[in-house]
Amino acid sequence: MRGANPCLGATQLGNSRVASMVVIDANGANLKTARNAEMFFVIATLLFVAQVSAQEASAKRGAVKGIVSLESGTREHATAEGIALELKPLTNGSAPMTTVTDAGGNFEFTGLADGEYVLRLPGDGFEPFTATVRIADGATVAQNVLAKLAGLTQRVEVKEQAEPLSTSASSASKFSDKQLSGLPLAEENFRESLPLTPGVIRTPDGKLTFRGASEDQSMLQVNDFKMTDPVTGSFSIPVPLDAVQSVRVVKTPYSAEKGGFSGGLTEVETVPPPESWRFAVRDLNVSLRGKNGHFVGVGRATPRVVFGGPLLKGKLSLSEVYEYDVTRDPVRGLAWPRNEIKKQGFTSYTTLQAILSPRHVMTVTLNIFPQRTQFANISALIPQTASSDYDRKGASVSLSDVYSFPSGALFRMGWTYTRFDSDGHGQGSEPMLLTPEGWDGNFFNTWARSAGQFEASPTFQFAQRHLLGRHEIRVGDDITYRSFRGISMSRPIHIVREDGRIAEEIRFTNQMPTDESITDIEEFVEDHWSLGGHLAVDLGARLTSQSIGRAAAFAPRLGVAYSPGKDQKTVVRAGIGVFYNRVPLLAADFAGNPVRIVSEFGIDGQIVGPEVTFRNAYVENGSGPIASRIRHAPNTSARSVVESAELERALWKGAMLRIGYAHSSMRDIFVVNSVPGSGSFPSVLGLLSSGRNDYNEANATLRFHPVAGSELNVSYTWSRSRGDLNTLGDIFVPFEQPIIRPNMSGVRPSDVPNRVVVWGLFRLPWAIALGPIADLHTGFPYSGVDERQQYVGVANSHRFPTFFSVDFQVYRDFRLPFVNYKGSHMIRLGLYVINVTNHGNFSDVFNNTTSPQFGEFAGLERRKTAFLLSIVN
Repeated sequence: MRGANPCLGATQLGNSRVASMVVIDANGANLKTARNAEMFFVIATLLFVAQVSAQEASAKRGAVKGIVSLESGTREHATAEGIALELKPLTNGSAPMTTVTDAGGNFEFTGLADGEYVLRLPGDGFEPFTATVRIADGATVAQNVLAKLAGLTQRVEVKEQAEPLSTSASSASKFSDKQLSGLPLAEENFRESLPLTPGVIRTPDGKLTFRGASEDQSMLQVNDFKMTDPVTGSFSIPVPLDAVQSVRVVKTPYSAEKGGFSGGLTEVETVPPPESWRFAVRDLNVSLRGKNGHFVGVGRATPRVVFGGPLLKGKLSLSEVYEYDVTRDPVRGLAWPRNEIKKQGFTSYTTLQAILSPRHVMTVTLNIFPQRTQFANISALIPQTASSDYDRKGASVSLSDVYSFPSGALFRMGWTYTRFDSDGHGQGSEPMLLTPEGWDGNFFNTWARSAGQFEASPTFQFAQRHLLGRHEIRVGDDITYRSFRGISMSRPIHIVREDGRIAEEIRFTNQMPTDESITDIEEFVEDHWSLGGHLAVDLGARLTSQSIGRAAAFAPRLGVAYSPGKDQKTVVRAGIGVFYNRVPLLAADFAGNPVRIVSEFGIDGQIVGPEVTFRNAYVENGSGPIASRIRHAPNTSARSVVESAELERALWKGAMLRIGYAHSSMRDIFVVNSVPGSGSFPSVLGLLSSGRNDYNEANATLRFHPVAGSELNVSYTWSRSRGDLNTLGDIFVPFEQPIIRPNMSGVRPSDVPNRVVVWGLFRLPWAIALGPIADLHTGFPYSGVDERQQYVGVANSHRFPTFFSVDFQVYRDFRLPFVNYKGSHMIRLGLYVINVTNHGNFSDVFNNTTSPQFGEFAGLERRKTAFLLSIVN
């Protein structure tokens, strides 16, 4: 489920970004003042659009069209799909227009006024191409483009040679920076785009799952470096959207080069420093919120500064993206003004690239990301007083050294160090109260962690070898060292009956500092074998050794792609692979958590039976007594086996249909479960590596270009997710759960049997840009509980109502009169809407069977609207 703040979506046309945006937002408030302002803004906008559009429509409009052909080695004059082109007016400095080629390599720019234009093929792996075209009397000009694939250019962006046939399945969904900026993402970060990928689900509590696996079982890589929280494995390290060049979700990554996860893989590539100096101030947006006829503050402000260019021409270049973020997100179901999640922080992403020789490039990046979040987990059933704050601060510095040999071999050496400090704490020292209607009191757990991660990853790609086809062989290592120090302290929890009397109390002792470290050493070898243009095979293996976990883990991978016929309009792909996860530092020092002491009370308020102390311990898999299987630390890690098959077919010009099936079987997942004592052996709150998770998915995706310069993606996904419910991530990430119920196996919280997602980017008449997203899926599962907060019946046997949301962003850029300063004379007027149909999408439910409100849903997400007034450069 996406967030609901309408002020968070980015807007962009081509490579331009918003430089100033004023948003009037009256969410949750009947503001007469805001309504009058909105009405005035709408009328003024419509009059302005009508006047300018009428003036522009009276003139004849021309077009530029042509065909892009590739020229590289044996693939001379082969057409190519998906190549981006830019068309920019030569005289007035307007923002460039962009489009991509269709399946036949065709492109077209329409609705062009008379004048001179520069047609440009951006670098991105091609040698530079520019051409000047002139439109007169609304004529259509033909201009073909011969694109030459570059090796190691003077920018020295080292890229592997493109393959005409790839074994990568359609589960590899890639979003470019232009797509990220043109879609109505509810928040200004790349994470918001991930659920648009079939099989990626965001649960009501904001967690992401990939192929049925949670974030802590998956991996985020930024420029091929691991960028997750070293302690929990969550995707907690941000990258500013302006620094992102592409985001790619890979649910079945059969390349042996990728490792350290048992779930899915998300790859982020950042923008390299520009060839010439650029400077921009973007998204100086202000979201004003109000109540009872008065403005009460700023809902969101996200100014960004972007600049960069050559420090030494052709030798050394720099880029910097600085983003400051202040957010006040209201939560439906809580009373104003105590209904907001408050965030404040900044992110600074710096890139320094040195060209040491035409074959040798070194790149250094520095990412700094402090942020404070107050009332991070409030909901319709969790007030601010019972919530937890979450603070993080940290920095990551990476160095990538790439050298290309004359033979075609390639060596890359990468180093990165990440420091990640985080803490969470409640709003006071009162006991936490769990009532049938929700939480009360103060959140029980306080923790602080200081973590570090060092990674070194040398990789060598041999020059191409020819033996029954062409071979590209790669070998490499990946050495990761993670460590943390911290402390976790907890206060009493009271479980209260409907009449207010206590039913159970949980106290805590043994609150000691925690300290642990893990070293993972991984080696891989992989061969990409291409037999002509119709068959390609990826074959490889990965060997992992963990200081805590598996002493040796062998992971073979195989991916095959076959394209019959001469036209190669059909591609069949299949693969199978074994994946091993890292041991979370939370699991390595599980015994250091506070010890729980549980006391039960009768309806007369007296203690029933003796209190039970649950000792924390890791319990090894096996069939013997629990006492004989207790270990100091885990001796295994999660493992998954993934199989997939896919059929890809080019239907008509610019249209592609993909139909696929994938199955994932995950074993040895860390789960938390209580084990009652017997005789002299005490009760144990055990961390066991006996968890299972089985995921099945069938998907059909259609991608096509309904009109020139536009794209539309429609996907249907059927999925089934079954497994253990008490995984380590479910219980401890991001905050420890107050109630740890007995572990059960059943429907996973992310199980969504049926889902349809539609998204696209459109260029409408009169240069209007439209970016819609529609999401329809089965409601999420939930469980009923009794007065002691224990399961009633089968876990996750109930479901929320069907979720349906349509979001869109529409805008148009106009030239500002009497302004002739480079890059800052376009005004953007538009509209941004979340849940335009106002469908009732709930985020919470009263699930306690003793509550009079049992089965009622809460946290209704209503339509959110914002008007956009922007200065575009």
